[in-house]
Amino acid sequence: MSDIWVQPTGGALGADIHGVDLSRPIGDSVFQRILQAWSEHLVLRFSGQKIDDDMLMAFSARFGDLDRVPIAAAGFDRTDSVLPKEAEAWVAVISSIVHNGKPVGGLGSYELVWHTDMSYNPLPPRASLLYALEVPPDGGNTGFLNMYSAYETLPDDLKRAIEGRTCIHDSSRNSAGELRKGYQRTLDVRQTPGAVHPLVRKHPVSGRKALFLGRRPGAYIHGLSVEDSETLLDAVWQHATQERFAWYQKWRIGDLVMWDNRCVMHRRDAFGEGLRRLMHRTQIVGEPVLAG
Repeated sequence: MSDIWVQPTGGALGADIHGVDLSRPIGDSVFQRILQAWSEHLVLRFSGQKIDDDMLMAFSARFGDLDRVPIAAAGFDRTDSVLPKEAEAWVAVISSIVHNGKPVGGLGSYELVWHTDMSYNPLPPRASLLYALEVPPDGGNTGFLNMYSAYETLPDDLKRAIEGRTCIHDSSRNSAGELRKGYQRTLDVRQTPGAVHPLVRKHPVSGRKALFLGRRPGAYIHGLSVEDSETLLDAVWQHATQERFAWYQKWRIGDLVMWDNRCVMHRRDAFGEGLRRLMHRTQIVGEPVLAG
């Protein structure tokens, strides 16, 4: 692993890490180079990996304590889990596969909107790691947004408008819009369940400011009328989701992609119903969100 090589994607964020075999222990010096690359490029891709859940969890745990999997959508039953018992609490199965009439994982084959993983929690994960076991021949690509750049290029009037503002992050629905178990539909965004976070957060490591938007549906900016909140959120989201801030990952089997959940948003393209896609995901416990 002395020949580790960092190759930027050339996009708004992202880099490939070459020369690392995640099925083997990683020395401290190599891990420090990975950390440095992650801080610089925000999204890292390790291609051609052959790892199991124990290896995925072990590598993930180098970045901090593993976070528990999110609450599943209503109608999804984990009793037929394809995971070993010791991994069920820490490894989320993202899958379109149906076995014996039941989905083996969550989120199906449809589009997932731009979002920040589990931002509805008081301590959103600092990182997410997603490993590809099966992928369709086309579709299911994952887009990532650089939220540092989105904030730094925000027009001055929008910067002033969101300064010091906080926003509700909806905990009732996932990124596919599915209602989670134990939640009911909320019609008034002022009553949306979920954590409240600043719209601009300060990264605890880099010190840079980033937009922290979570998900658009169900969001509400405290202290504003619903109409004014919707207008301001629409303007900020329109700016933040421009393609100039994005880079897209086209998945191959053996790809492991990790991203900094504190300054990156992501989404997924839909793909054909009936095509097989199987991913295993881990997440790392985060810190309190610091206002920017």
